[in-house]
Amino acid sequence: MRNVIISDTSCLIVLSSIGELGLLQGLYGTIITTPKVAEEFGEPLPDWVIIEPLQDVKTVRLLEMQIDSGEASAIAMAMEYEQCTLILDDNKARKVAIRLGLRVTGTVGIIVSAKSRGLISSVKPLIEQMKNAGFRISDDLELQALVLAGEVKSIIS
Repeated sequence: MRNVIISDTSCLIVLSSIGELGLLQGLYGTIITTPKVAEEFGEPLPDWVIIEPLQDVKTVRLLEMQIDSGEASAIAMAMEYEQCTLILDDNKARKVAIRLGLRVTGTVGIIVSAKSRGLISSVKPLIEQMKNAGFRISDDLELQALVLAGEVKSIIS
């Protein structure tokens, strides 16, 4: 069984805003998202993004007590699959997903994976574009991504 990739809104928005939405297709072929995420994205998604209805609306309602509705729908959808990776950037939502036993990555992780697969030559310019587009990235996360991508040496204090 292949690993299903489910995306929340933030990854789709930031990659689209910097002209790199195609990295998701390059890495995964297709991804799945929910109608709520598609609505939050606000424009038509490419045909390689499959919009699936949720089976368990009650779980979404429970999750919405802690996190926003797009993230709640993405987490609820991930819970419907045996093997999946969930793309989430919001820290609170990531913590909820991890507590539920889900495998999580974020947009920065996508960028690092794209470099390791040869889809991009450097992580740093895309991180800069993401920051310029208003995407918040902590200095620690940026450094970690650059180290993983082999663009800077690890700094050990």
